[in-house]
This record gives sequence, C-alpha cells and structure tokens, in this order.
Amino acid sequence: MTFVDALYAISILIGIWVSIAGINNWRKVHTGKRKIELAEDSLALFYEASDAINYLRHPFSYSSETEEIKRAENESEAAWEARKNASVVFYRYKQHQELFNKLYASRYRFMAQIGKEKAKPFEDLQKVINDIVKSARHLSRLWARDHFRTEKQWEDHQQRVGEQEAIFWADSVDNDPIIPRVTKVIEEMEAICSDVINGEKSIADILNYPLLKKANKLINRTENTSVNN
Repeated sequence: MTFVDALYAISILIGIWVSIAGINNWRKVHTGKRKIELAEDSLALFYEASDAINYLRHPFSYSSETEEIKRAENESEAAWEARKNASVVFYRYKQHQELFNKLYASRYRFMAQIGKEKAKPFEDLQKVINDIVKSARHLSRLWARDHFRTEKQWEDHQQRVGEQEAIFWADSVDNDPIIPRVTKVIEEMEAICSDVINGEKSIADILNYPLLKKANKLINRTENTSVNN
C-alpha cells in the first residue's frame, strides 16, 4: 500500500466517522429541539393558566354567570343565593377547562422528556386551582348558614368564611394567599424552562458546528494531499 493509498483509506475512515457522528449529533439536536419546544409550550400554558386563575377569582360577576342555577324545591333563599354566588367559579372554570386539561396532560410529557424532578410546578399550580374550586364548594354551604348556638360558634364560622373568601376572591385581604403561590410557581417554571432552552441551544451549537467543521477540514487536507501526490 502506497502512502497515497493509505491517506485515501484514512480519508474514508474519517468520512465514516463523520457520518456516524453526524447521525448521533442529529439525534441529539432533534431531541434537544423537542425539549426546547416542550419547554416553550409549557411555559406559555403556565402564563395562560395564571391569567385564567386571576379571572376565576375576579370579585365582580355577571348575572349571565349564575342564570342557570335554579332554586331547588324546599331550598331556602339564603341557600340558593349562596349556591349561585359560589357557582361563579365553577362557571368560569368550565370556560377554561380545555386549558387546564391541556396543562395537566403536558405534565406527563414534561416528566418524560425533561425529568420528574422538574415537574413540581405543575403539581403546585394544580393545587392552587384545586384550592380555589374547593373554596367555592365550602362557601356554597358556609354563606347559607345563619343559626348558631353560641357566640364562639359564630366567631369560628366567620373565621372559616373569611379564610375561604380570601382564596375565592382576589385581593379581598391584605395578604392574598393565592397570588404569592402563583407568582412563585411561574418564577420556578421560568427558571426550569430557561435552563432547558439555553442548555439545549448550547449543546446544539456545539454539536452542529465545531465538531463537523474540524472533521471536514481534516478530510479536505487528506484529499488535497492525495491529489498532490
């Protein structure tokens, strides 16, 4: 085997190595691209959900939101009004049902592609939504109650009502229990998604450019040497 033949054989081996490396790199870049898209889509859903939560808790309501709530037979006026007022959250929740379902479903993709330990914001946001819905259920009964045997029972009742109303209505108390939780969840999700997006882009840049560029230069040098000889 002449020196030229050896160089040619080397160039073939390098070409094979570059092809294999290129395929592996393409897989990594493709996987990274999917992670970036998932992170961006998930973060957008969190922003939408944050706005939806604000809407759920908006203190003003319209008659159209409660017009389907009919008074049951033998139901007192107070009980009916309590159900109607609390039902506003259920009405608004149904309007955003598709968004909340999509958010919950994306949690599993997020766990599979990005990691179970990174999916905590999904659980925390779901707990916030559940707490708001539960507050509506509680208030539908608490608002209707008006008979108490003792002053202590009345005071305890008022405390429970106040606690649930603070969850039910936005900014109804100085220390809103929901807004800080939502803010924290959004900030955590932003940090997680930012790491994914920036990290995967960096990996893609490394894989897509320097490695293949150096390999191509090496092949060109080998081929030029072969031609000159």
